[in-house]
Amino acid sequence: MSQPVTVQGIRIHRHGGPEELRLEGFDLPPPGEGQVRVRHRASGVNFIDIHHRTGRYPLTDFPVVLGMEGAGTVDALGPGVPGLRVGQRVAYAGHSPGSYSEAFNVPAALLVPLPDDIPEQQAAALMVKGLTAQYLLRRVYPVRAGETMLVHAAAGGVGLILCQWARHLGATVIGTVSSAEKAELARAHGCDHTIIYTREDFVARVRELTGGAGVPVVYDSVGQDTFHGSLECLQPCGLLASFGTASGPIPPFDLFRLNKLGSLFVTSASLFTYTAQPAMLAESARELFDLVRQGVIRVDVSRALPLAQAAQAHRLLGERQTTGATILLP
Repeated sequence: MSQPVTVQGIRIHRHGGPEELRLEGFDLPPPGEGQVRVRHRASGVNFIDIHHRTGRYPLTDFPVVLGMEGAGTVDALGPGVPGLRVGQRVAYAGHSPGSYSEAFNVPAALLVPLPDDIPEQQAAALMVKGLTAQYLLRRVYPVRAGETMLVHAAAGGVGLILCQWARHLGATVIGTVSSAEKAELARAHGCDHTIIYTREDFVARVRELTGGAGVPVVYDSVGQDTFHGSLECLQPCGLLASFGTASGPIPPFDLFRLNKLGSLFVTSASLFTYTAQPAMLAESARELFDLVRQGVIRVDVSRALPLAQAAQAHRLLGERQTTGATILLP
């Protein structure tokens, strides 16, 4: 039977700022029923991790190991885990934290076997962001060739994948960014028109680019700062897909405003809903890996930091100083 192991991980003992992230040793018990101990080779850093740290998405049972995305190898199997073997390469986008560690016990249902041609570091930068792009473009609003869409934070981790994938589908992409450097990066990844929102009114610019018609869909991970403007960018019966609140939570609003702006739709979408069933997760990952393999999607790892520098990774991401993906290496 598998024995407990002592591993290093980034834990918090209370909600707060980046200074609450501590590299500590802790005892990891043997994997339980339906669990797998994954020995991490790389862990992804995402905004949801910041929300967990600050308490925007409250955690309990402190101390807690942060991190929702990881890749590595199967180190031990708990009871009732078919189809996986020790030493197999896997990746996951978790329903609960734990990836900021040398190893952690992960539900087997979350694990996706990694193809031989997908490196662990790439997978750790790809699972949350790539699967998010998949459900947004293929399930929430299936984008069709010839359509125009608006992507906020187009130079971010999800944004760069959205731009590439949408271009592959034949869509025209308008993206908002905060600087000329980020605009150049977004264009290099398939964004047709960039709007530097710190200099331009993005609503007016979207209307100009669409001849006043607006767009059928807006993908918005920013939240508070862009929500109402995003609604004004939509054409009648258009959809605002909110999948993040990087600038803060969206305040309550009058539902009748959707009526007045043209019978609009709004959804608050979650990756975990769209990958809840193993078959859904497997199909989404297969399509994602195929596009990476074909060169349609290029994953940019802008920073690969040691696990001990998790606080620095959080500061950079929280201050919007990153492009592409940031990963931690145990």
